[in-house]
Amino acid sequence: MTLQTNHWDRLENGGLTFTKLGMGMAPLGNLYRPISDEEAQTVLTRAWDAGVRYFDTAPLYGLGLSETRLNSFLRGKDRDSYVLSTKVGRLLKVTTPDLRDGHNKWFNVPARTEVFDYTYDGVMRSVEFSLERLGLDRIDILYAHDIDLVNHGSRLTLDTKLAEFMAGGYHALVSLRGQGVIKAFGAGVNEWQPCQWLAERGDFDIFLLAGRYTLLEQEALGSFLPLCDDRGIGIVIGGPYNSGVLASGPKPGAFYNYERAPNEILARVSEIEKVCAAHTVRMVDAAFQFPLRHPAVLSVIPGGQGLDEMESNISAESAVIPQGLWSDLKSAGLMREDAP
Repeated sequence: MTLQTNHWDRLENGGLTFTKLGMGMAPLGNLYRPISDEEAQTVLTRAWDAGVRYFDTAPLYGLGLSETRLNSFLRGKDRDSYVLSTKVGRLLKVTTPDLRDGHNKWFNVPARTEVFDYTYDGVMRSVEFSLERLGLDRIDILYAHDIDLVNHGSRLTLDTKLAEFMAGGYHALVSLRGQGVIKAFGAGVNEWQPCQWLAERGDFDIFLLAGRYTLLEQEALGSFLPLCDDRGIGIVIGGPYNSGVLASGPKPGAFYNYERAPNEILARVSEIEKVCAAHTVRMVDAAFQFPLRHPAVLSVIPGGQGLDEMESNISAESAVIPQGLWSDLKSAGLMREDAP
């Protein structure tokens, strides 16, 4: 099976070819529930057989488990046949099982604690550790991970981390790119504002934006996405279903931004779902394809913890969406007028 692709070559160094459907590896790091190595490999195999060739992981996902599961899956595959990204900004420290991080988030994972480190040395050490866990000799893209307000808690702390990164880790990434060790770098965050701040102060290639350019949220169209389009900066969209509510629909208990969806979100999703139903389109299909209509967006990487979710993502990539659906969403005030 062949999936649609986007080729990115901002630096004219050969660039990278992304499948429009990529694989977000957080769920296969035992996010919210444990799955076996065999189950994880089955999901990865189905993605590969469907044509998925972009995989995004991070040390955080499963406290190293996600990267080690990719190790066994990718071993023996032609290294030039896929694109791989991971993240920097956190180092994992060995601890005891009772003191490990993420007890209610990651299940059956190594006993590790996370230490934020955006310095030059911290980034270099993070890359070295990731290469060992992945069992590879190169990584295509490195993202500075979670350098945003939701993870650092206050504007003061975030400003300190941004300054630390620009004074240290940023220069490490520039050096790695210049040496050809990586093809590209950027940041992987939950907010568009830090991405714009970084893009205005450095030479960034690709940003991974989670949940902030979706059928539900399009504020990034105001200034950030035009800036990326103007500079040839690529965008990878994580969380296209806003943690699930755009896939599950507005049912009780639906998740939005990793928490129970508030009533106003459920009401808006209900209206979007009605428009989709009028065009006989699954809302999840429209949610997947919406970000890809923007010229800066290279790939969408929903997670898939089981075969059913993976099959749904594969179907969403190839679904035919009538133009009238987007027009009706705009007429109903459910999509910004300037959305592509």
